[in-house]
Amino acid sequence: MLFKIHKEGWKYIINTIILLGILNGAMFYFFPLNQGVLWTTVIISVVLFLLVLQFFRNPNRDLLLPDENIIYAPADGKIVVIENVEEKEYFDDQRIQVSIFMSPTNVHVNRTPISGKVNYFKYHPGKYLVAWHPKSSTENERTTVVIDNGKVEVLMRQIAGLLAKRIVNYVDEGMQVIQGKDLGFIKFGSRVDLFLPKDAEILVDIDQKVKGNRTMIARV
Repeated sequence: MLFKIHKEGWKYIINTIILLGILNGAMFYFFPLNQGVLWTTVIISVVLFLLVLQFFRNPNRDLLLPDENIIYAPADGKIVVIENVEEKEYFDDQRIQVSIFMSPTNVHVNRTPISGKVNYFKYHPGKYLVAWHPKSSTENERTTVVIDNGKVEVLMRQIAGLLAKRIVNYVDEGMQVIQGKDLGFIKFGSRVDLFLPKDAEILVDIDQKVKGNRTMIARV
């Protein structure tokens, strides 16, 4: 099997099966002789089920080459921001921001970009602006994680969007994390920001499509 279902998805998948089962049962009960209605309901149900299934897929994506000098993509998606910014929550200085937009068709598992110790973790409630809005990084619901590998600190921010209303994160301050392992999940999409040292060598371009644990974002 090329992928498995992420643990965050089983509740949604089971609920989808139950709801679609009730819907199809009702259609067969009220329209037993209407083949058009019955087949339409079945087809729509299969499509909806496959959409939910693909959203929670978790491909086997083991890190092939762990490297403390490489920042790997923490998510699948498209690079939408590469710019110098003032990071005010933790560093309070200039950093390079690299942002990955996750569309509804992307894998939504978030992976650890580097190994090290979690020096900082905080959950922020907030708004649900569209993920590409300039203020989404500071005003939307989000989590902030800072990982220190002994050489550099990297800040990773999970950001909820217009449709993403549930951020899951598995780390806490003081934990040791391993590059490439699951760090969290954003249900129904959105965006991940990385804040890197000013002297980091950026290895991606705007609009480039990236894959978690496969694409090298930067060299530090």
